[in-house]
Amino acid sequence: MNGNKMMNENDKSKIIKSYVGVLIFAALFIGVVILFPERKDTILSESTKYFIEMLLIIPSVMLFIGLFGAWISKEQTTKYLGKESGTKGALIAIIIGSLPTGPLYMSFPIASSLLKKGASMLNIIVFLGACACLKIPQGLVELKFMGIRFMMLRWSFSIILIILMGYILEKLLEEYSNDN
Repeated sequence: MNGNKMMNENDKSKIIKSYVGVLIFAALFIGVVILFPERKDTILSESTKYFIEMLLIIPSVMLFIGLFGAWISKEQTTKYLGKESGTKGALIAIIIGSLPTGPLYMSFPIASSLLKKGASMLNIIVFLGACACLKIPQGLVELKFMGIRFMMLRWSFSIILIILMGYILEKLLEEYSNDN
């Protein structure tokens, strides 16, 4: 066999690593069904419901990532969300993170794409934090039921803590990568 057709060990390792999560999930799923056979129908119906939800959402996320890859250069991402972007980068990450609606898991492929294009770990964490707790539609509902004062206080504390968490995690990850 020639070198082009043979799969090298690095490629095999990447493939195996990409399926480890799926295999662990499958083992846990089977284990829970075995431990709680009376809940089998509920487990299967809920799992099916979430699987279908993911099948409906993931294509639009992948389309968005493809458009992002085509329209926004690595230089722009590095300039506005990279290490040197400072407070402006964190604010941009908060704005982009607060726009999407839908489940949080759709934010992870977007965060991965941003990271590959040069965004700093701080801004990735800020983006994910904003996706988790600063969504604009959620804020509007919060405003209606809890009032402006509550909403502003919660958003202010959330923004401060998300940025602080991003800064701490970025420093810890830098230390960890320097140790290895």
